[in-house]
Parts: sequence; structure tokens; C-alpha cells
Amino acid sequence: MIDFRYHLVSIVAIFLALAVGIVLGTTLLQEPAIETVKRTNELMAKANDGLTADLDALRSKEGGNNEFVTALTQKLVKDELNGERVLIVETPGASTAYREAQHQVLLQAGAAIAGRVVLAESFLDPKSSGVIDGLATQLKPEGMVFAPTATAYDKAGALLAATLMTTDAAQAGTANAATPGVLDGFEAGDLLTIDGEPAKRATLAVLFAPEKPFTGGNAETQAEALVSLAAALDAQGKGTVVTGSAATAAAAGGLVAAVRDDGDAAKRVSTVDTPDIPAGRVVIVYALREQVSGRAGQYGIGPGVSAFTPAPPTATPSPSEAGS
Repeated sequence: MIDFRYHLVSIVAIFLALAVGIVLGTTLLQEPAIETVKRTNELMAKANDGLTADLDALRSKEGGNNEFVTALTQKLVKDELNGERVLIVETPGASTAYREAQHQVLLQAGAAIAGRVVLAESFLDPKSSGVIDGLATQLKPEGMVFAPTATAYDKAGALLAATLMTTDAAQAGTANAATPGVLDGFEAGDLLTIDGEPAKRATLAVLFAPEKPFTGGNAETQAEALVSLAAALDAQGKGTVVTGSAATAAAAGGLVAAVRDDGDAAKRVSTVDTPDIPAGRVVIVYALREQVSGRAGQYGIGPGVSAFTPAPPTATPSPSEAGS
């Protein structure tokens, strides 16, 4: 009986000691832990306030910069594209807002807008490749020869470019008599629509990229189709600029990124990934001006750029300056 009581008391004492230890430990740790949490929370709140203030300041600066450039845009681009006709090409998923804003700046630069070609989603549907190949083969003028390795999109790009573009100022604004039914045929096939008179050929082209990167199993083929079209427009005219935002079109899977990653295309076709800001719209005009001079570049803030804007053209000295 004594042994049982002894063991019982010992067990109770042990559990009592554990309980007291837990209570004391909790009491002793509670205040330091709470203070630590409070201090951490205060530091995080201060850091958040600082970041918010920095963000507000950056937004204010950006707004001021945009307002400043917008006010000066007409002066910045004046006469840069005098005598040039510009074709607008809108891809599926391209930003209407970017296109409309750029249209106005192109006019301020002295360019004439030849018209707009709007590619339908079906144009990039792999199921349409057979139709596209058949149309290109059927509608191509006599004397146009496609390379044996040409894809359906290579053929379509070459045919559309011959219809829409020219390097000859005397031919600008006139239709190509050799390709009279091309746009009608592609329209009848629900592959594109037109606005204005794009058949009256342009000397330059601006192609607006889809604002979402290509994804899925057909992504590479779809991007290559538009790269092929951009390259064809560039080859048939004085130059082409592909534009779309840095966050999407210049990101992996985007059309701007695809052009920059294509060694051959990047040597000839320019890209600008800032059509969403006023300065970027000025840069597009400068990139077109550079294209007229036979050069190309990749401009903006995204991956693969060479600079934000093309270098200013070198002034040609006057005879009096050259002789002095």
C-alpha cells in the first residue's frame, strides 16, 4: 500500500512539475515572442510604406514624362516620314489602342496611311495551311516562283508583300497590276479583312504583334508564320517594324521575341517593344526612318534590345561646312 501511494505521489509530482514548467515557459516566452512579432510587423509596415512611396513617385515621374513627350511628339517626329506611305498590319490579338495611337503619330510624322490589313485568327490556324497554300499557288502572278522549301506562310507572305508593298516612290499609291485578285481571294477565304485602300502600295509597314505570347503545340509555327510575313513585307518595301509590349510580345513566345531570335529576320526587320508609351511611339517613327536608310535595329526595354531608340542620323555637312 505504501509502495502504491509512493508511486502515485511520484507520478502526480512528475505531471505537476511538467504542468508548472509548461506554464512558466509559456509565461516567460510570451512577452519576448509578442515583442518580436510587433517589431517585425512595424518594420514590414515601414518598408511597405517606403515601397509605396517609391512606387507613387515613379508613377508620378512616368506620368510627367509621358505628358512631356506627348506635348512634344509633333515636333519630335515632324517631317521624319515625309513622302512615305505606311501600311498597318494588325495580327490576331493585337492592341487596338496601340494601333490607333501610332496611327496619329505616323500622320504627325508626315506619312500617308496606305490602309490596314487585319489578319483573322484563321490565318494562323494550322488547319488553314492547305487553303493558304492553295490560294497562294492559284493567285500568284506569272513569273513569281516559290522556293521548293517554301511553307504555305512563306508563299502567302511573298504574295501579299508583292500586292501591298513597293520600294519605288513612283509606284507608291498605285495597285500592282500583276496581283489584282490577291486581297479579294484572301478575304473570301476568311483569312483577313482590309480597311482603307491597302492595295495602293505602301513603302513601309508597321506590324502590330499579338498581345499574348503564343502557347501550345502550334506556338512555334504560328510565330514563324508572322515572322515570315514581316520579313516578306520588309523585303518588298523599304522596311518593316514589328511592335508589341515588352511584357508580352517581347517575352518568351511573343512575336517580337521571335523576330529578335531569328538571326536572318533580325538583320532586316526592326522591332520596338514600347508602343504603350508616348516615347515608344516616337521610337517607331525613328525605326521606320532608319529602315528607309537601309538599317535595322531592336529597340525598347525588353530582352534582346540594342538600345531604347535608334541613334540620330548623322547630319550631312553643307558644301560650305565641308569646305571650311
